[in-house]
Amino acid sequence: MLIYLLRHGATARNAEHRYQGQTDVPLSPAGRAALRQADLSPKIVYVSPLSRAVETAKILFPAARLIPAPDLREMDFGVFEGRNYREMARDPDYRAWVAGGCAGQCPGGESRAAFSRRVCAAFGALVDGALAAGEPGLVVVAHGGVQMAALERFAVPRRDYFDWNAPCGGGFVLDTAAWRETRLLELRGEVCYTKD
Repeated sequence: MLIYLLRHGATARNAEHRYQGQTDVPLSPAGRAALRQADLSPKIVYVSPLSRAVETAKILFPAARLIPAPDLREMDFGVFEGRNYREMARDPDYRAWVAGGCAGQCPGGESRAAFSRRVCAAFGALVDGALAAGEPGLVVVAHGGVQMAALERFAVPRRDYFDWNAPCGGGFVLDTAAWRETRLLELRGEVCYTKD
């Protein structure tokens, strides 16, 4: 079975390099216009409930039934949400978080470890469920952080967390052939569903 793990289209906050996290930010007009319908037609698509993922899924897969997957929401960046790195250059909490490899807990938000546990449990359950049901494929539209967390844990060949972030509207195709024995997914390729 093949899995498509996709990132939402662009938002105004993406363009301004702002942390979005769990703030419900819609696609920007430019982000919406840049997306194109995907070249596959799944019956079901699992989506983060945040509007940028839902909007993206509706454009990429207009005939699919969308099923919300709440634990595939983006990381909660707490007080950093809505701000960008330039605005926080002198913020001691932000500087400490960055100095720690962005792994610690964001003030008022999640740590990367807690976020990754949440995402990996939810993503692994979707893979198990799709395989048990004999589904022909699994399509997920979520966030860059979700891609990074799930694929750092489950994908081969191995990559570091930050090396798994696809562009807006892009993502990864993975094969489940070894999943039942190893809980690993083989990377088959990358896709991008933008018009450029």
